[in-house]
Amino acid sequence: MKILHIIIGLNVGGAELMLKRLIESHRKNSGYEHSVVSLTDLGKIGPLLQESGIEVTMLGMRSGLDAPVILYRLVNIIRIKKPDIVQTWMYHADLLGGLAARLCGCRSIIWGIRTTDVSAGGSKVTIVIRKLCALLSRVVPSVIICAAEASRRSHVAIGYDEERMIVIPNGFDPAVLVATDEQRAAIRLQHGIAPDELVVGSVGRFNPDKDHGSFIRAAGLLAARFSPVKFMLVGRDLDAGNRPLMDLVAASGCPERFILVGERQDIPACLKAMDIFCLHSRTEGFPNVLGEAMTMGLPCVATDVGDAGYLLDEAGILVPPLNLLALAGGLEKMIMLSKTERAELGQKAQDRIHSFFTMQRTSERFAQVYDGLFSGKGAV
Repeated sequence: MKILHIIIGLNVGGAELMLKRLIESHRKNSGYEHSVVSLTDLGKIGPLLQESGIEVTMLGMRSGLDAPVILYRLVNIIRIKKPDIVQTWMYHADLLGGLAARLCGCRSIIWGIRTTDVSAGGSKVTIVIRKLCALLSRVVPSVIICAAEASRRSHVAIGYDEERMIVIPNGFDPAVLVATDEQRAAIRLQHGIAPDELVVGSVGRFNPDKDHGSFIRAAGLLAARFSPVKFMLVGRDLDAGNRPLMDLVAASGCPERFILVGERQDIPACLKAMDIFCLHSRTEGFPNVLGEAMTMGLPCVATDVGDAGYLLDEAGILVPPLNLLALAGGLEKMIMLSKTERAELGQKAQDRIHSFFTMQRTSERFAQVYDGLFSGKGAV
């Protein structure tokens, strides 16, 4: 069975990493032949896919003005490859990839939705594309896979065809999300963290949706009360070269308590270096990074956005988003727990991932969709 994936780009992000993990999970199944088309460039994930033997094509799209040319090229690619299934990831790829597949006579089309907070809008182009996708959702895709129940609900509310929508949560690989005590010690030593200091950390690029401002201000409130606590920020643009970030850190009143790691490839090692994980986003779909922290056995404090509550359940502390005092209160509660109590909560989080959210479960669910479409029996 040939499956052609079409995605807007291949930089590091939730959808891109999920695509990579999904393809990797099917390596042992010779019945699936995956290939990928990036509407833009190879990013950082593209070369990794190529190194693992996956064919990746980039189309160099620069703006919406390139859409007619990109559509034409997609039609040619689909006609040459003759995939059994075309799977698209996110709005731009859903629209262009879905239309291209239909023009080629392919009827087994899977759309992918990951956004939860449609009220946040997005660019004017994205808003228009989302409206077009809502209109076309009844005629273009065979099935629409949402990464989160919250994503499904919000898109049904704006006109997407509910009957074609299913939810397949992201999966996590416990065998990959591991790090050693030596790696923990090395990162902490590199950043001047004493063995007895508690590290509250987060992972995620610098972006308004991640609401680093609330986390940094909450850290400022906590720093005055808890002297052995430091705050680690991992992700793209979380470094000293980011002026707005540095202004937030300076305004906290305790800039010396922040560790700005920037973008790293060794996320498991960075998580291992933390004692408490914090998801402080104002909006999410299915929060990958929260699941990764849970897989690593970290006790977690998370804002109640997207499917964070569904993922964490009672294995951590949930607080409302965009609420500085609530976030500070949740973190304070976690800091005040004993080391043993935090370890027990982290174990509970890890057990929940193993029970419900492994990559194996997710891979099997996607395989059911593929096999259903291929056999003509349907996807659900």
